[in-house]
Amino acid sequence: MTSALQAGRDIRPLSESDAEVYVASVCFKTGPPGAAGVEVERLVHDVADPQAPVTVARVREAMAASAGTLPGGGVISFEPGGQLEVSSACASGLPALVAATRKDLAAVETRLSDAGLFCGPLALDAGRPAVRSLEHPRYASMERHFDGFGPAGRTMMCSTASLQISLEAGFDSPATTGAAQRWARLHNLLPVLIAMFANSPFLHGIPNGWHSNRQRTWLGIDPTRTATVPRSEDPRRAWAHYALDALVLCITSQGRCWDPPQGLTMRDWLHGNGPRPATLGDLQYHLTTLFPPVRPRGFLELRVIDAQAGHDWEPVTAIVTALMDDEHAADLAADACAPLTSLPDPMRTAAREGLSNAALALAARFCAEAALDALPRLGADATTRSRAEDFIERNTARGRCPAQERLDLWHRTGSWFAHPEPREAFTDAK
Repeated sequence: MTSALQAGRDIRPLSESDAEVYVASVCFKTGPPGAAGVEVERLVHDVADPQAPVTVARVREAMAASAGTLPGGGVISFEPGGQLEVSSACASGLPALVAATRKDLAAVETRLSDAGLFCGPLALDAGRPAVRSLEHPRYASMERHFDGFGPAGRTMMCSTASLQISLEAGFDSPATTGAAQRWARLHNLLPVLIAMFANSPFLHGIPNGWHSNRQRTWLGIDPTRTATVPRSEDPRRAWAHYALDALVLCITSQGRCWDPPQGLTMRDWLHGNGPRPATLGDLQYHLTTLFPPVRPRGFLELRVIDAQAGHDWEPVTAIVTALMDDEHAADLAADACAPLTSLPDPMRTAAREGLSNAALALAARFCAEAALDALPRLGADATTRSRAEDFIERNTARGRCPAQERLDLWHRTGSWFAHPEPREAFTDAK
């Protein structure tokens, strides 16, 4: 591969072999576990009428004073349905990440409040229709592409919110801190993490028996870009094959329509079957349109966790980081998750049943205990540890997930937006 290709500036046609080498070479950037980032995405509602649509334009106007970076160094972005996302700066470790993100979210919530808006508690909009209010050729092409697979794509784009955690890929070595081993361990954790943190029990405004309807939605979208990357002893090569075999979502141009030829994969395009020769820039853009449960972007981006209510993003981020970056906790989690391979379609089972599934509940309790034990070793402050303990006491230790807390509140109050009772209310719960 030429140095110009590596610099990402060459507009000459790209060969299939060069494309595979490039994708494999950039998916893991080796380094020691520790560095981390988080993306906190939220559904946004109107205080006066929570069921009223809130457009991207209105959220953007509320955030106008946040041009540039936030107090903690993070940045704001906007999703097609009006969701707001706060992306942290990369931090050296869990304590720095949490401290910076607390500042960012406090600033965002203050500005939303000043504009008569608030962040919703769910990961999938319980009542409002999925309507796109962000105009851009990328999202128009995405909408048309996903419509070919059913309604789940529009729901994902406009009505879901997630908590994405990014972790260092690891060393280029065969040890437990090696990139291939961390990649495998994070994939083994997926069913437990989906079940532990499920927080979207409503579909079209009512319970439908699933604990994570957000994950259910993702399971209904173009599998060439959302399915799990196939298991392999060489994850770099597996990711390269996955990326090239995925359908092309859009082809950037000066015009307003970025739709590709129907059924075109990246590999087809590299073979000369597209509207023009594919370049490195096209490949790089294509990689941004792939959404597997774990996406390698130099670091490991975890994409299966539902958005959380209030400050629950913090204990979830701490628990996940502990289970990956503390070696002892990671070993315990690996042992706890090993039996889950016998579950039928583990990720679907986790999304549907949450911790009402006995095997998932048992694994989750072991993982929670391991994470709590690891937090002092990672330098987590007293607030983070207390919030993690509270989250586990309310949920994991009782074989429950946040979705069940939201369902209880809804049954008691008839509202999707009710606040949970104080921690003491759970002390005597059966």
